[in-house]
Amino acid sequence: MATGRVMVIACGAIAREVLRIRDMNGWDHVEVQCLPAGLHNTPQAIPKAVSDKIEQVRNQADTLFVAYADCGTAGALDRVLEPLNIERLPGAHCYEFFAGSEAFGDLTDEQPGSFYLTDFLVRHFERLVIQGLGLDRHPELAGQYFGNYRRVVHLAQDGSRSLRRQAAGHAKRLGLDFDYRQFGDGPLAAALTPVLENAGPATDNGPSASLEKTP
Repeated sequence: MATGRVMVIACGAIAREVLRIRDMNGWDHVEVQCLPAGLHNTPQAIPKAVSDKIEQVRNQADTLFVAYADCGTAGALDRVLEPLNIERLPGAHCYEFFAGSEAFGDLTDEQPGSFYLTDFLVRHFERLVIQGLGLDRHPELAGQYFGNYRRVVHLAQDGSRSLRRQAAGHAKRLGLDFDYRQFGDGPLAAALTPVLENAGPATDNGPSASLEKTP
């Protein structure tokens, strides 16, 4: 078993869940540094942002792990990570690892025209979806963006009734049906555990986290 520390480079949109899973499992050897969640809207910028962060922190830990899926990079993120032998979260996007691959596949088969919201996206819907797509300035474009969707699916992590109500309101705003699915942290924890649990024992440094400013 390794004895050093692990540095997780995570998407800011999943910071809350990654830190919660780390703390619940007592992984004191794991440090989490997060990139801006706004990269969610510009996936082409993710590979360079991750590469730059790797260069910045690679000497601060014995093991690096990237808490991103492919996330719309069309394989470009893997082309950064594979030569460095750095692992990432499995799957095509965060919706898949929040639900688990099998459950997400079932949701897709059930209704291909689904627009997915995580807890983070529910909280920041106005900024990341409405403003991010320019619908605050051009609401007439909503039909072009969402005309092929039939429902909003809230992939819930913490089970908050308030978030559920907000998500239902977002679906109504988009003119779509609403579906709620509670997954908790289980699928994401299952993806993180094989790497983080076995990477090394706790050190005297204690857990730490560093979140860069999210635009």
